[in-house]
Amino acid sequence: MSNKSRKRILVIGVVSSSLINFRGSLLKELVVSGHDVHVAANELDQDIRSKKKLLEIGVSTHNVSMSRTGVNPFIDLYTLANLIRLYLKLRPNIVLSYTTKPVIWGGLAALFFPSTKFFALITGLGYAFTESVSGKRLLLKNILQLLYKIGLSHASGVIFQNPDDKNEFLEMKLVSRNTKIKVVNGSGVNLDDFPVAPFPKAKINFLMIARLLGDKGVREYIDAGRILNNQGIKAEFNLVGPRDTNPDGLTDDEIKSWQNMDWLQWHGTSKDVRSHYEKNFVYVLPSYREGTPRTVLEAMATGRPVITTDTPGCRETVISELNGFLVPIKNSKELASSMKKFIDNPELAQRMGKESRAIAEKKYDVNKVNKEMINAMELD
Repeated sequence: MSNKSRKRILVIGVVSSSLINFRGSLLKELVVSGHDVHVAANELDQDIRSKKKLLEIGVSTHNVSMSRTGVNPFIDLYTLANLIRLYLKLRPNIVLSYTTKPVIWGGLAALFFPSTKFFALITGLGYAFTESVSGKRLLLKNILQLLYKIGLSHASGVIFQNPDDKNEFLEMKLVSRNTKIKVVNGSGVNLDDFPVAPFPKAKINFLMIARLLGDKGVREYIDAGRILNNQGIKAEFNLVGPRDTNPDGLTDDEIKSWQNMDWLQWHGTSKDVRSHYEKNFVYVLPSYREGTPRTVLEAMATGRPVITTDTPGCRETVISELNGFLVPIKNSKELASSMKKFIDNPELAQRMGKESRAIAEKKYDVNKVNKEMINAMELD
């Protein structure tokens, strides 16, 4: 690669581990292509494991003070100042930001650097956009809309992970129709890292992996288990994921109540999600809204059928009755009914699991998605 075509690229996230878990393959591809790649996230230096992996890839790392949740003008302005300083230090040719705060504050910082091309990756609309809102959530939504509109006003491109989010941004006029827009199939999944796994020899069981948030559908998942067990249908439910400080996080009392449910196992945070896919038959994500749920893609790659909601980001992953089932949001009865189909007919999991893997190979292979991302960033 000539010096002229070699670019200095800065990728900004909030959670340092997401740079490896969600962007690792893309970062590696950019480094292999000869670009000077830098990443920034909150408390990255403290995340020794992620920093080590990033350095092994050949990426330079930087700390940026940034909170994932909440709206505190003093903290957020400090984040903006940090990003401006980082832009001044690096003078990147291209910036790619993903998730809400990096997109907003990364976009605002880019306004001071007209020669820098800023690309925003919208990975979902989050807490404030998941349903009809009022009160504090409505106020937060209005603030976010204004900030998105300003932050994206001079973006060189905006990348979405599903068509619903794209259409909503256009309808709300958060992004100009003249802006270069692209829809990609989520973050993709590394098919080698998540090979097809044989089903366990135990009875049909279910798995959900998510932060303990109401909007992820955790309550509906628990309710569906309660419905089945109250009907005398003994089914094992596994839940993997950490507590969350988001306003929509489950309360301590809710979590304590699970101790009396012998059919439910909460495993907390896991560093090896692959083992959980391997130990379960059916993957379930009753989320209210997603960009494209990475856990669903991983489960599909592993050869697992999926039950998820007929909602933005989720509905793209399942062809109902082919590789799983789509259910309405906030509907525990329909969710339990779909689960019961696998209990009544265990062979369904085998058939639908094969279809899941086929869809993952055709649509969600990370190598295919990365090519689309590189094209969207005008690097091919």
